[in-house]
Amino acid sequence: MLLTMTTTHQPATDLGHLLHKHPGRAQSFTTSSGVAHVFYPKATHDECTVALLLEVDPIALVRGPGSTLTQYVNDRPYAAGSLLTVALGTVFRTAMSGRSDSFPELAKTPIPLVVRIPALPHGLAERLFTPLGWTVETTAHPDSRYGDVTLSGTLRVSDALKHLYVLLPVLDGGKHYWVSADEVDKLLKAGDGWLAAHPDKELITTRYLVRRRPLVTSALERLAEVDGVEPEELDNALAEPKISLAAQRKDAVIEELLLARAKRVLDLGCGSGALLRALAAEPQFTEIQAVDVSAKALQEAGRGLDRLGERQRDRITLRQSALTYADPALAGYDAAVLLEVVEHVDPSRLPALEHSVFVVARPRTVLVTTPNVEYNALFETLPAGRMRHSDHRFEWTRAEFAQWAAGVAERCGYTVRHVPIGPEDPERGAPTQMAVFSTKDVK
Repeated sequence: MLLTMTTTHQPATDLGHLLHKHPGRAQSFTTSSGVAHVFYPKATHDECTVALLLEVDPIALVRGPGSTLTQYVNDRPYAAGSLLTVALGTVFRTAMSGRSDSFPELAKTPIPLVVRIPALPHGLAERLFTPLGWTVETTAHPDSRYGDVTLSGTLRVSDALKHLYVLLPVLDGGKHYWVSADEVDKLLKAGDGWLAAHPDKELITTRYLVRRRPLVTSALERLAEVDGVEPEELDNALAEPKISLAAQRKDAVIEELLLARAKRVLDLGCGSGALLRALAAEPQFTEIQAVDVSAKALQEAGRGLDRLGERQRDRITLRQSALTYADPALAGYDAAVLLEVVEHVDPSRLPALEHSVFVVARPRTVLVTTPNVEYNALFETLPAGRMRHSDHRFEWTRAEFAQWAAGVAERCGYTVRHVPIGPEDPERGAPTQMAVFSTKDVK
């Protein structure tokens, strides 16, 4: 993966002093995420560009201690994210601190900078970088959630590096290693001077700490002290550090739907309507259709809607339909959610579900969550070998789910990525696994 930083501050080669890397010498560094190479494609009085190239061994990455990856074929070698953050923190540690013995005043001075990242998940890039003084330009890569992103602004080099250190894994939405309590300290150190005032500090904190609620709570409380805000004025989650797995699933689904800019949403297999109230709370979702085969479940969902305001109720319709039968009335929606649904379907009927959802309905985005059976051994009250619900027809390992999802994506013209939900165990992964499907014609 590659990142470049360019300045036209004159003399531009002063960038080498700020980064503590000589423009006339290529250097290589062994980091925990791979071999990082630093070199200068251009170094003149008028313009200077430094490049950070990270070489990743995907096999060593999967086998490494604490890795959360299970597949040798993955996007980590080229997609900017937590691996590149590790390299940044290792190679430019002194520059990130803002210290320059040779040019102390320049280190404190904002200079014109252009940062280019050729492969970055860009969905939130403008939203997160713009408040920090960056102008964001993106060229989306076809059939991919990645884009060629260019950031332009006049900032101190140390601030630019801190922004990248925090926001690259936030944009990627995950980390390749086990996240522990020391990640809070890393976040607050790199976010010093800007994170507390960022309008999306809660989103940044949550995604940087991969939704580990106790860590997120701790970080937000400490940011509140910095910002002079009472903790109870922050996210309501601070009042209750322990959030149920069901609530974490809904939060993850809502976040992905917002990221996809979905307006018309299908809740497929809605049951008694647990997700409906969360969907109704977001004004972005202008039309919500809840679908279930059970008339009784739809009646319960309808009673739950009585507690909503009139405007929220008017955006929701209920429909009785089986997901294993093609229903043309479900076509044309922006997104569909199957929240803990597929495991209730007989394996022999999964091809029918695939056809009705991914071929006939064919929303731009499909979210599928399902239990990770590998995690079951960590539930103290669940007997060995027993599934989490008596109606489950199966429960997949992460590899089995990934294989099914990859097959669906290939056959139906989607791309797919995976998001863990809930506390992750270094050996067994997260309790819930989510596949995010996107149609290949979405740019």
